[in-house]
Amino acid sequence: MHNELYPFRRYENNPILTRDDVPYPCNTVFNTAACRYKDLYILLLRIEDLRGHSHLTIARSKDGYNFRINLRPWIRPSHDPHYRIYEQWGVEDPRITPIDGTYYICYTAYGPYGVRVGLGYTEDFKTFHRITLATEVDNKDAVLFPEKIKGNYVMINRPGGMGGKPGTIWISYSPDLIHWGNSRLLLKPEPGWGSQKLGISTPPIKTEKGWLTLYHGVRTTGGGSLYRVGAVLLDLDDPSKVLGYTPHFIFGPNADYERTGDVPNVVFPCGIIQEDSDNIKMYYGAADTCIALAEAHLTEVLSLCLNPK
Repeated sequence: MHNELYPFRRYENNPILTRDDVPYPCNTVFNTAACRYKDLYILLLRIEDLRGHSHLTIARSKDGYNFRINLRPWIRPSHDPHYRIYEQWGVEDPRITPIDGTYYICYTAYGPYGVRVGLGYTEDFKTFHRITLATEVDNKDAVLFPEKIKGNYVMINRPGGMGGKPGTIWISYSPDLIHWGNSRLLLKPEPGWGSQKLGISTPPIKTEKGWLTLYHGVRTTGGGSLYRVGAVLLDLDDPSKVLGYTPHFIFGPNADYERTGDVPNVVFPCGIIQEDSDNIKMYYGAADTCIALAEAHLTEVLSLCLNPK
């Protein structure tokens, strides 16, 4: 489906990655961060092992469509006592933000006390350095802005939303990537397509109109949870100010690989790449079972935020 209300066009050869593409035993692959590094497209895949615990593995591509997955995992739960208990059950759902040549990675640390936002970085996609656990529990779905704003790093995250409870999108600030505060509400669920909880999906893209980012909304139905995608536009100088957002979803599960899987009726973007001034690639997990790709014109998504239909 593609029209003015649904600007994303699915790649005709979706899904682009399944567990059959993973070169070691696993249950499934889904929810991937994305970025450009030198002349390559990089995906940082969430892969669930046969125990049901997740780790992160790199896939590389020259064209953004055909990827090859590394032979072994890259980021596993840490053995460092500072992190170990909080990552014991997995590292999940990464997002990548380049800032001044360093690639910062937000991820979900999952352990017996709940979920927290972990933050680390790489400069070469060979070595990963942890920085901090940036939140308390329960908090996940975090992204960093690609530059400092008024001297501070800025993060969007989602406290709450676990165990069937409502979840809202918040924004926080830090002088050093370690100490986070001045947090405030950004976007809350409303009756309709995202009535149960919201969560930020992709790192912000800077445009002349504002910071554009995608978010997911969850609606609980008689058949289970339904995950769909909207867009929100934030002020360039004060990103806690919402300039506009899509009151309706702009992308939702429709294809068979999005409807059927370990968790049916889920599209869950974690990665977005701006190809040029008006073309974006959105990489998303489908039904918690595979990775898929959809493309859109940036101007069309911006228009839906500023002139809701």
